[in-house]
Amino acid sequence: MLRFLLPAAFLWMPLLVTRLDAGNYYFEFTANARQAYDKVTSLRFGEAYPLLAKMKLEDPDNLIVYHIENYIDFFQIYLQENEADYDKLKKNRDDRLEKIQRGNTDSPYYLYVQADIRLQWALARLRFDDYIGAFTEVSKAHKLLQQNSELFPKFMPNKKDLGVLHAMVGTIPDEYKWGVKLLGGLEGTIAQGRKEVEEVLKYAEKNDFIFEKETIVLYAFLLLHLENKEEDAWQTVNTDKLKPKENPMHCFVMANIAQRTGHNERAIQLLESRPKGKLYYDFPYLDYMLGLSKLRRLDQDAGAHFTSYLSRYKGRHFVKEAYQKLAWQELLNGNKAGYTKYMKDCLLYGYAVSGGDKNAEDEAKSGQTPDLSLLKSRLLFDGGYYEKGLETLRNRSPESFASDKEKVEYHYRMGRLLHGNKQYSDAINSYQKTLDLGSDKAWFFACNAALQMGLIYEKQANKTKAKTYFEKCLSLKPDEYKTSLHQKAKAGLARL
Repeated sequence: MLRFLLPAAFLWMPLLVTRLDAGNYYFEFTANARQAYDKVTSLRFGEAYPLLAKMKLEDPDNLIVYHIENYIDFFQIYLQENEADYDKLKKNRDDRLEKIQRGNTDSPYYLYVQADIRLQWALARLRFDDYIGAFTEVSKAHKLLQQNSELFPKFMPNKKDLGVLHAMVGTIPDEYKWGVKLLGGLEGTIAQGRKEVEEVLKYAEKNDFIFEKETIVLYAFLLLHLENKEEDAWQTVNTDKLKPKENPMHCFVMANIAQRTGHNERAIQLLESRPKGKLYYDFPYLDYMLGLSKLRRLDQDAGAHFTSYLSRYKGRHFVKEAYQKLAWQELLNGNKAGYTKYMKDCLLYGYAVSGGDKNAEDEAKSGQTPDLSLLKSRLLFDGGYYEKGLETLRNRSPESFASDKEKVEYHYRMGRLLHGNKQYSDAINSYQKTLDLGSDKAWFFACNAALQMGLIYEKQANKTKAKTYFEKCLSLKPDEYKTSLHQKAKAGLARL
């Protein structure tokens, strides 16, 4: 979750700067700076470069230019994940921080900009599994933000950033607790963080606040990942504030949340109408997302989007998963040989660096072809097509499956679909069967079944049972998805 929530949170850090003339160097969001920032955060880098050059020539004392430049480096590293670019661009970080430290120390943006650059580099380091470096960057950023908060207690950008950190810190998985020590002094709760972000949103309602869109996005991800309020998260971004047809990043945020909240048809609409062309920096992951949404609808042409993703993306993540999804597409289309071919590619290419990629590799290593009914039910659930998913399993019984794993998965998939269909009592029965049969196995089914039971009981205001099943989730140690499942259980306990 740290890998996801930090990117979701700080991918949207715009900067408005007010000129303070005490000192030779200052921070000001001039017309050129504002236009350059808008171009950068719309991934229109080619149009931003001349504006940044003009700023340096005509307004050389305005240090905001270096922060906007850092956005370009960050997006290039984060979206394409090219290790050569990462190594080449790292040196820019120190150069920019050194120049920014010449600025007017009386400005609330003096410390804020330094913190923001460090947070961006924390995300970049996470993409390359440099956890020590990432936690160190966050620690230094937090100290800068905390110091700035003491100097300027009403400075809203601080509340925005600190709110996300405060909400997140208590849910960091146990295997990263060593990193919390590096954060020295960073404490908080979900409730505290949410209150801080909501304060910023209320401010934005009555003031011309340049950070409004960013704060909306931060709030939506907080609701989704930490508060488990899926529909609230979707409604937060499904407004006219974001422009998904004009800005690929807005499209990413809206489609991502749509996919995670049962709005798969809307996700497909967003992704199919996304802005494209040479004006925009390439964002291959949007093709992966479109392929995924179409696969979840059981479309026959989803594979082309995964192929496009693989041909353009040179990074480490979602490569094995893309080959796995291509294999599933072949299986759904009745081509067993095609499934086998792509699963061989899954073994050959990519890195098992995350839960999904590791899961794909494990499937490829097993040599076992997924049961078609279970595969369809899984995809249909992920797309929010609950009734259709239940139809694929209603004519099956646990005894009709050959392996113990498939029997456990059958109960798990039934539980998920019944849960999605709001048949909570039946869902709990299926989840309990999953726990009874799978708690002593390495599969993730039982661990997530316990988590989902906790969420149902939390929704029903049965705190005692909710706590019991969140703790049950934490007691299980599956080989797959343990980190994300445990963080969600910890977030549940924190809410209680």
